Parts: sequence; C-alpha cells; structure tokens
Amino acid sequence: MANWNETDRRTDPASVPRTGDAVARGTTFDAGLRQHMLSIYNMMASGVLLTGIVALLFVNTALFEAAYQVTQTPYGRSVQPTILGWIISLSPLAFILVLSFGGVQRFSKTTLQAFFWGFAVLFGMSMSTIFATYTGESIASAFFAAAAAFAGLSLFGYTTKKNLSGWGSFLLMGLIGIIVAMLLNAFFFQSGAMGLVINILGVLIFAGFTAYDTQRLKTEYAHVRGTEYAGKAIVMGALSLYLDFINLFMFLLQFLGSRE
Repeated sequence: MANWNETDRRTDPASVPRTGDAVARGTTFDAGLRQHMLSIYNMMASGVLLTGIVALLFVNTALFEAAYQVTQTPYGRSVQPTILGWIISLSPLAFILVLSFGGVQRFSKTTLQAFFWGFAVLFGMSMSTIFATYTGESIASAFFAAAAAFAGLSLFGYTTKKNLSGWGSFLLMGLIGIIVAMLLNAFFFQSGAMGLVINILGVLIFAGFTAYDTQRLKTEYAHVRGTEYAGKAIVMGALSLYLDFINLFMFLLQFLGSRE
C-alpha cells in the first residue's frame, strides 16, 4: 500500500526549503550582527571618552599632586609616582586579573558593565600623567592618528575574508616581548634608541590586535547569539577594543609626542 502521508510530506510546499527563507534568515543574522558590533563600538567609544574626561580633570586636582611628582629635566617634564601613584597606576591591572580568573562567568552583565566603567575611570586617573608631560598638540595629534588607524584596521578586520585567527599567538608573544623589553629598558638600559624601537613595535602589535579582535568578535556573534552570554560578550568585546585603542594611542604618543 502506498504511503500517502509520506508522499504528502515530500510534495507539501511548506516542507520544502525555500531560497526566500534562507535569505530572510541571512538578513536577520546580518542585522543582529550589525547591532551587536554597534553596541560594542558604542560602549568602547564611551569608555574612551570617559577615560579622557577623567584624565583631563584629575591632572588639575590636589590628589594628582599627591600621587605624582612632576619634575623638569633637560629632556622635558618627568613624572614619578608616589605610593599612591603606584596604587592608581596598577589598579586597572587588578580589574583585568579578576575578569581573567573566572569573573566573566560569575558576574552578571550589570556587574561587568560596572567593572568596565570603573576600569575606564581608573585608567583615566593613571593616564592623567600625559597631560603633565606632553604638549596639548602632541596629545591631540596622537589621538586623531590613533582614531584614524583604529577605524581603518577595525574595518579591515570586519570585512576581510582572510582568516586572522593565526595572528593571535604571534601577537601575544609580541606583547609579552615588548612588556619584558619595557621593564628592562626602564630599570637597566634606559636607552632612548631601545625605547624608540619598543614604541614602533607597540604600534604594530596593537594595530594587529585591532584587526584580529574585530574579526574575533564578529565570529563570536554566531556562538553567543540568543544566549545569556550575549550581553556579557558586548561588555568584554568593548573592553578588548578599548585596550587596543588606548595602547595604540599611548605608543603613538610616546613615538611622535613632544614633551612640555
């Protein structure tokens, strides 16, 4: 006997995949991806703005004078942190360590957002020293150069068809290398030429991180879409791009900037 039910299912138009359905799903996915990335960029930009405002305000307070000692040298102003200054400068690192050791999984989205804004404030306090050491023109030039570079590199990471996942380990090794080199140069060599090389490598490394992280966050959306982690992914994505931009800006400033 013929299986009419099976025949009906095979010939039922509703059971046949349609091109229009796939297009609609693709359009919905693309719209969700754009909204996801836009949320990340908006939060990242807000964090950078908050950091800049805090840095500009903090440098003119009595607390800054208690935290940092500004001296004039033949090469320009130099800033030496006091114990309070070291606490302020190292406090953002404590935030990163908390998040790195399971904080993302334990904390809610609201708590992570509070961490992000708190991190931006503390980073602004520690970055306030640039307003005491570099000219306003140098800071503005480095900021706009970093903004233009960040925009171009992030666009490349978002649109390129090339898989950048292989860059991750290479960039991480480079980052560890320049951190070690910076410590050695600060405490032992104190070489201007070595400092120049470190700044150039720092610009290149965080330029690579900008493109790499953008593509990583774009790829990540397919895994977090519709899950409880989606909101947390926006906060952590904003933090990644925030750090890429801030470090790109700082290395450019040290490379191109003129001291007071």
